[in-house]
Amino acid sequence: MYDALRSYDYKLIFKPTIKDHSGKPKGNVDAELVLHSAIIQYENYNQAVIVSGDGDFYCLHQYLKRERKLLKIIIPNRKSESSLLKRFQNEKVFLERERKKVELA
Repeated sequence: MYDALRSYDYKLIFKPTIKDHSGKPKGNVDAELVLHSAIIQYENYNQAVIVSGDGDFYCLHQYLKRERKLLKIIIPNRKSESSLLKRFQNEKVFLERERKKVELA
């Protein structure tokens, strides 16, 4: 999957993870996503696709939209959508609705 994304000119940024008490990998990417999107990589892309339904990114979405750099917010499922994202109706895409387009046959 990573090679395919790279072949479409996506730049992938990986972050170290830790394991929680149950052994499940966990990574807190909130601050890093904002830092990379709004400051470090800002001049290196035309538009951003943010994959998260988390309302913690509201300020990032708002900033990128104002700067005309927000292309889409991909939300994994309705349960993970924050009510703060109601304002971004034109940018939102629900992965569960697009499942047939992205799943392997």
